[in-house]
Amino acid sequence: FHSVTGMIKQLSTVNGNTKVPEMIVVGIPNTNRGRDLSPTQVDIDFFTGDSLPFASGGGDKFLDFIEKELIPHVEKNSPTTPYRTFIGHSFGGLSVLDALKTRPDLFNNYIAIDPSLWWDQGNYLKSLDSVVTNSQYKNKNLYVGVANTLSKDMSFESVQNDTARASFHIRSIINFVNAMENKQENGLEVDWKYYKDDTHGSAPLITTYDAFRFIFPWYDMDFLEDFYDPDMNKPADELIALIKDHYVEVSEHLGYKVLPSERFVNEMGYGFMNNKINYSHALLQMNVQNYPESSNVYDSMGDCYLAEKDSVKALEYFNKGAEMNNPFSREKAEMLKEKLE
Repeated sequence: FHSVTGMIKQLSTVNGNTKVPEMIVVGIPNTNRGRDLSPTQVDIDFFTGDSLPFASGGGDKFLDFIEKELIPHVEKNSPTTPYRTFIGHSFGGLSVLDALKTRPDLFNNYIAIDPSLWWDQGNYLKSLDSVVTNSQYKNKNLYVGVANTLSKDMSFESVQNDTARASFHIRSIINFVNAMENKQENGLEVDWKYYKDDTHGSAPLITTYDAFRFIFPWYDMDFLEDFYDPDMNKPADELIALIKDHYVEVSEHLGYKVLPSERFVNEMGYGFMNNKINYSHALLQMNVQNYPESSNVYDSMGDCYLAEKDSVKALEYFNKGAEMNNPFSREKAEMLKEKLE
């Protein structure tokens, strides 16, 4: 949970990063992991041949809980959007694939980390054929991480022809991703990777990172680098047009209207204030247009006018912020008014 929240913060806000959107992260601890994350009821342990030491087959009820209780609760109490990603590791990865199979409309993205596809003697793996041929996956993404669970005398290539029970975990995942790659007519965007330097336990961190980069290639504003170049002086109108066009594309991908983040644009505006004031003015003015109910956008615009040595316009914007109970704007307005008088 903490690796995912830290990763999203780093990739969405830290150091001006725009690699992925900001997200609400919900972690789900299980009271009975084997029961909740297994899609079918099984009596015999696949690897030992002994009786299974835990209850199983509660996967459908667990997904019911997510769909009918958890998601409505989060939506009621947090500023959510309808765009969702489901991440699971091991048995959790099995649950992710079960959701992909049985509830393709519940999530937009499915990330299965070294999923336990050996479950039910491999019979559940066969049932996933419906995912390959189903046509309900337009604009959906699946990323699968494969950990290195090979014995020392085995390679990734040779294990695919192995028949030993001990290697069935990795073979089952390889069989699944190969099938998904070979039949892409269902609209599902699929990618996967074998992590030869990571075990079953260490694979979640790097898999989640790579999955986010696969899912959100259209989110990054890499065109901003040209405007930060001190030797380039492109028109401010071009910067604003590129940002607006970018968020039109983002809105199309996410399925709802998205505006440039007030905080992100504000940070860019202040970043340009000392060297490219025309960029600063255009960015902060865009924030005023996009977020007219925020007192901060008027306070920032006032600072920009001060940097442009237009005290009269600065006072106008500080007064607007003060009217909206912004204490910083009120203090600036009083000081500036006194100096002007």
